[in-house]
Amino acid sequence: MRWLLFLSRLAFICGVFFIVAVSLLVNDWVDDPTLESTIITIGYTMGLVIFPLTNLCYLVVLLIKRKLKAYVPLWLVLANVLFLLLLIYFIFYLNDPYYHQK
Repeated sequence: MRWLLFLSRLAFICGVFFIVAVSLLVNDWVDDPTLESTIITIGYTMGLVIFPLTNLCYLVVLLIKRKLKAYVPLWLVLANVLFLLLLIYFIFYLNDPYYHQK
């Protein structure tokens, strides 16, 4: 189950980049466009794939083995679930019809 720990760490890194990418929407504090595009790519694109995949693997391990804490630390699991919820909220926020009205 080392792959689950690796996937969890990767999802956590993508989650941190997702928070940084959301902060770039509020305030453009990065002057380098290459760095900005890298942050956005890792935060949004990889996060959109990695968060659901990681949480689906958590669910499968819980349903089959029921010992998720033995493989992945609890704080990492909670952080990745929180990042998934934030991503879902962000997607619904962007697709809100009142968001695009002036």
